[in-house]
Amino acid sequence: MSLSETPPTTVVIRSRRVVLPDGERPADVLIRDGKIEQIAAHGSLLAGDQHLTDLGDVALLPGLVDTHVHVNEPGRTEWEGFATATCAAAAGGVTTIIDMPLNSIPPTTTVDGLEAKRKIAEGQAWVDLGFWGGAIPGNAADLEPLHNAGVFGFKSFLAPSGVDEFPHVEQADLETALAEQARIGALAIIHAEDPAVLEAAPQQPGVHYRDFLASRPDDAEAAAVARLLDTARRTGARVHILHVSSAAVLPLLRQAREDGVQVTAETCPHYLTLAAEEVPDGDTAFKCCPPIRDESNRDQLWAALANGEFIAVVSDHSPSTPDLKLLQKYGGSGDFAAAWGGIASLQLGLPAIWTEARRRGHTLSDVIRWMSAGPASLVGLTGTKGAIAVGHDADLVAFDPDGEFAVNAEELHHRNPVTPYAGKTLTGSVRTTWLRGRVVDVDAEPFGRQITRH
Repeated sequence: MSLSETPPTTVVIRSRRVVLPDGERPADVLIRDGKIEQIAAHGSLLAGDQHLTDLGDVALLPGLVDTHVHVNEPGRTEWEGFATATCAAAAGGVTTIIDMPLNSIPPTTTVDGLEAKRKIAEGQAWVDLGFWGGAIPGNAADLEPLHNAGVFGFKSFLAPSGVDEFPHVEQADLETALAEQARIGALAIIHAEDPAVLEAAPQQPGVHYRDFLASRPDDAEAAAVARLLDTARRTGARVHILHVSSAAVLPLLRQAREDGVQVTAETCPHYLTLAAEEVPDGDTAFKCCPPIRDESNRDQLWAALANGEFIAVVSDHSPSTPDLKLLQKYGGSGDFAAAWGGIASLQLGLPAIWTEARRRGHTLSDVIRWMSAGPASLVGLTGTKGAIAVGHDADLVAFDPDGEFAVNAEELHHRNPVTPYAGKTLTGSVRTTWLRGRVVDVDAEPFGRQITRH
């Protein structure tokens, strides 16, 4: 679509595989003025000024909601920016992202920091965009103003974050932050690794992935989650555990839920589709914290996911420049201990998960529950996002579940050509993405909106 064209106000999208909240079936979806107005029998709608798109056997999915994305702009835009991140999101079938509060400068720990992000993001987003706030030592007084300004909750680290401007919380800080968030009704989202366990673990620099894995043991996650859950019990806070990589935390979460603690958890495509055994020495594109663990652990995460123990599967897209990853292909040392820890995968989450999910006997409905409906529920967007339902935004994805492609990092839309999926063959390709009924054309002008918790 060119910039001069006006999108049709009434659109019908037809598919033999429409993934609806109650399952998959043939249907026509009528869109008017950006909203889903009707879901009807396949082939039944077409009259007047309606514009028809017939997908045949290509599936129609609700747009994905990714609540864990590090955009890094302003301040570290050379790592990633709003234009490149949201372009990658749209290409991967993600129609809503929630930006993390750190790696940008300033971080989103004050209203001024939030407004700096909002200002620079204006007019750059190809998908809808919201923001998390940050809870760090000394900013308890900033939480309520940020909450009132529309952030979706507050992120804290229990171990060092990797950037000086976003320090981790000690136990006293955590108590203060969770008590304040309980008072104002905010969601606390937590990077849970225990610094004492990390400090006691063997620290062996070098190219061997097994040495890096030993430096971030399962016990670091389990100890941090246990401490967090105890604090949540006492403060009454609602907490969400970010990027669970270790199955050792699963029994703790089950017990906490039985005890009435308000706790949810997420995991990520890289923990579900990659395994420590296959990480090549020196390939620091695979480095993330907490780390990718072994195949047995991965199987346990899948079992928990199938059992409904994770509310969401989200990317934790945390890119950097190639030099900070110390990649050997760019002349770097390949030292896992020194490289930046973060996986770049925003465009690839859907096909990566579908490739493995289908192999394990799961359906597209399962994938949408994990990657669209669940994340929308987490951040309170169930009335507008996360499902093909009457009254929802017409955020939709044409997805060929049988299409295969080899990942070429140079062709991805995020800013730097680094991803652990490079060279892998994935199943499932995004054909078209619609945002509020309009085709997202990355060669045209972006029309994503900024959204708030309200």
